[in-house]
Amino acid sequence: MTYKVRSIRADEWREVKALRLASLQDPVAHLAFLETYEQAAARSDAFWQERAAGGAEGASGAQQIVAEGPDGEWVGTLTVLMEEAGSTDWAGFPIERRQGHVVGVFVRPEHRGIGLTEVLFEAGLEWAWAQGAERVRLIVHEDNGRAQRLYRKVGFAPTGVTVPLTAAPGQLELEFALERDEREAV
Repeated sequence: MTYKVRSIRADEWREVKALRLASLQDPVAHLAFLETYEQAAARSDAFWQERAAGGAEGASGAQQIVAEGPDGEWVGTLTVLMEEAGSTDWAGFPIERRQGHVVGVFVRPEHRGIGLTEVLFEAGLEWAWAQGAERVRLIVHEDNGRAQRLYRKVGFAPTGVTVPLTAAPGQLELEFALERDEREAV
């Protein structure tokens, strides 16, 4: 089968919404995402339009990469957010250098296991490096072994940084990162 991997366009907000809602229905969504299906479904069209525009082709602060299946259906996605040195992240941690932050990784179950997620990561990393990122990171739930295996496979490694989940006391998210010079050595 042939897949097309590309950045989204701002006018594709309906597709962005539909794929996000599909991702939130995945059996491990409670481990992979910080919002529920109900929360996302309740968001206005204006929210989805703004979200798509902020991560569309040509945007410099974020980029949403999508995989289209042979029939044009969106079957996978990931988003890279740029984080600036001197700022703080969503969890209150200081950002020490310009970096990318991968979020929203999802591939529909029937398209998993064929290397598509790896191709999405390649496209996301290429974009982040082009934006001047010195490293790219992601946060993964400590119990999400499937995602952790994938992230190691594409070159990410645990950094030792943990983020406690306020919504689930006693549970942690783990930071994984890939340094630019490590990626170039691969």
